[in-house]
Amino acid sequence: MIRNKTWLVAGAALLVLGACGGTTDDTQSTTSTDTETTTAGGGGGTEGVTCDDVKMGFFGALTGDYAALGINIRDGVKLAIDQFTEANPDCAVTLEEYDSQGSETAAPDLAQQAIDDQTVIGVVGPAFSGESNAAGPIFAEAGLPTITPSATNPNLAENGWATFFRILGNDATQGPAAAKYISETIGSTKVFVMDDASEYGKGLADIVTETLGDAVVETDTTQQGEDNFSASITKIKASGADTLFYGGYYPEAGKLIKQLRNADWQGQMVVGDGVKDEAYVEEGGESTEGTIITCPCLPPDQAPDFFDAYQAAFDTEPGTYTAEGYDAANVFLAGITDGATEREAMLEFVGSYEGQGVTKEIAFDDKGESTNVVVWAYTVKKGKIVPDQEIK
Repeated sequence: MIRNKTWLVAGAALLVLGACGGTTDDTQSTTSTDTETTTAGGGGGTEGVTCDDVKMGFFGALTGDYAALGINIRDGVKLAIDQFTEANPDCAVTLEEYDSQGSETAAPDLAQQAIDDQTVIGVVGPAFSGESNAAGPIFAEAGLPTITPSATNPNLAENGWATFFRILGNDATQGPAAAKYISETIGSTKVFVMDDASEYGKGLADIVTETLGDAVVETDTTQQGEDNFSASITKIKASGADTLFYGGYYPEAGKLIKQLRNADWQGQMVVGDGVKDEAYVEEGGESTEGTIITCPCLPPDQAPDFFDAYQAAFDTEPGTYTAEGYDAANVFLAGITDGATEREAMLEFVGSYEGQGVTKEIAFDDKGESTNVVVWAYTVKKGKIVPDQEIK
């Protein structure tokens, strides 16, 4: 598929915010192409969008150990759809939820369910790299476009799936950024790298290991669902490492850091975006204080209008990848506004999309990767995950 460059602005109820500007466009939003301009409706246009039987899918964990991340994203999608539907009552877009529990073995059947419903014209997700790898070829064969707001394994974009799009930077950017923070900001020369053997965790840890080179004193691999890290802790302490990088998710990371501190290891804990959830702090307690978390995601205070709208809707702050889920949903909603209410048209629309989101200027290259990437370091401070600095 050829992804032609077309300038498209705002899209269906999108809060038009620069990464640092934080301004809201309360006037009429437009979606423009090289040949025409149409009212997006969500921004207060005089003519609303009309459509029949249009659905958007969300694919990710809504139950199970990894549900917190999926719920964050799903609620961002819901906010986008609710805003669009309120502004366009004659085009009520329905959200179909495909709860994967983060399992790649469940992913193919769920992908088939989405494909079998011909009214589903786009899917936000899959949320995790493993399930993305399992479901990707099925979506590609059916021509159903997907935009992942969180799956970061770089190899996903190398499969030739015309239906694959990623709205954030992959681990080929996050891994070197984490390594740069470890070497330059922390100043560590003795790093232990550990992963959970998942598609995401191992991929990210391998990139960090390669980038750090001789600074890595030892590596280790555990498994998702692990509760007892005593063997790994013995290796970490014996290695003399002053920094541990862990590639994995928040349930295991919380247990790991608690056990490390109980074993009197005083080094610096650094983790990837799979740990960036308050559930990590809840699991690890005081032991998580000072943890550094890297993430190709924007801090909420960089998009205050979106932050306020989400908090008003859900009575809580947006979480990790909520804004990315919101942006992904709004790309599809801009397509519906433009008349793309079938899969083939939506696929073409997404491939040529360029527009301002709440997280960044959104556009995709010929592999479906985001053309604009930011990576931030966060830290746990007084029991909260807060921004530390952007890693340039």
